[in-house]
Amino acid sequence: MAAPKPVRSMRSDRLKVFTGNSNPTLAAEICACLGVPLGSAPVRSFADGEVYLQIKENVRGADVFVVQSTCTPVDRHIMELLLLTDALKRASAERITAVIPYFGYARQDRKDKPRVPISAKLVASIIERAGADRVLALDLHAAPIQGFFDVPVDHLFAAPVMVEYFRNLKTPDLTVVSPDAGGVERARAFAKRLDAPLAIIDKRREEANVAEVMHVIGDVEGRNCLMVDDLIDTAGTLVKGAEALVAHGAKFITACATHAVLSGPAVERITNSNIDQVVFSNSIPLKEEARLCGKIKTLSVAALLARAIESIHEETSVSGLFV
Repeated sequence: MAAPKPVRSMRSDRLKVFTGNSNPTLAAEICACLGVPLGSAPVRSFADGEVYLQIKENVRGADVFVVQSTCTPVDRHIMELLLLTDALKRASAERITAVIPYFGYARQDRKDKPRVPISAKLVASIIERAGADRVLALDLHAAPIQGFFDVPVDHLFAAPVMVEYFRNLKTPDLTVVSPDAGGVERARAFAKRLDAPLAIIDKRREEANVAEVMHVIGDVEGRNCLMVDDLIDTAGTLVKGAEALVAHGAKFITACATHAVLSGPAVERITNSNIDQVVFSNSIPLKEEARLCGKIKTLSVAALLARAIESIHEETSVSGLFV
C-alpha cells in the first residue's frame, strides 16, 4: 500500500494525536497525512491483565485526538480508549476528540427482545463520561447512534474512498446490490454515484449471525454485481447473497464493506465462495489469515480521517468530506 499523501503540514503545537493498541498503523498513517508525530502513550498490561498507560508528553491546553477502533478484543480496546481519555482529561488537555473508526457494540442499538441492554447507548455514555468532548466516527452500523451521545458527533462514511476505487475499475454492466433491506439507503448512494442500477437481496434472519436468503429484487441476469455493506462479520450474509445472485444469473461478483470484522469462519467462507473480490477499509486491522487471502483487499481511510481532524482542529466545516 502506497504511503498516504500529506493533507497539509500541521505545525500547531496544540494538535496532538494518540492511539491505543487497536489500530496503530492507521493512527500512524493519519499522523503522516497531518504532518504531526504520533503522541507517546505506551499502553501495557499488569500481570493480571489490567490496562496500564501513561501519557509521556505535555498535553496541557492541547487539542487532542485519540484514534481507537473498538474491535476485537472489543472490551480491551474500549478500556484503552476510556483510560487514554481519562488520562488526557486529568493532564488538562483543552479538548479531547475520540476518533473511532469502528464503533463496537453498535449492532445492539435497541431493545429488540425482552430484558436485553441497549449496549450502544451504554458504551456511548461511558466514553462521554470518561471525558470525550466530541466524537469522530466512521460508518456507524446505525446512524441514530449519533443521538446516544450528548456531545457533538461527526459521522463520516468510507463511501468516497470506495466509490473512487470502483469507479476507476470501470466495470461494465454493473449493478449495485444491497445484501438486505436495511442496507438499501447505503447501496442506493453507491448506485447513484456509480451510475448503476440497484438490486436488493431479500433475506430472513432466523437468529444472530445466521441468514437465509429468500430471493433477489431487481434484474441481475448477465450483470456484474457489487454487494455493498457496512461490515462483514461471519460472512454468512455475504456468501449466501452471492449464491442467490449466481442463481439469478449474475456473472462477476465483488463486494465491499467498511469494517472487516471477519469473525470465526469468515475468511474461509470468502475464500471458498464464488465472490471474486471483497474490498474493506483499514478501519480494523486485518488478521493474518485475511491478509493472506487473495480475494481480500484494503483501502486506506487515513486521508479521509486526517481531513476531518484538520477541519475539527481549525473549526471549519466537514461537509465537503461527504461528496
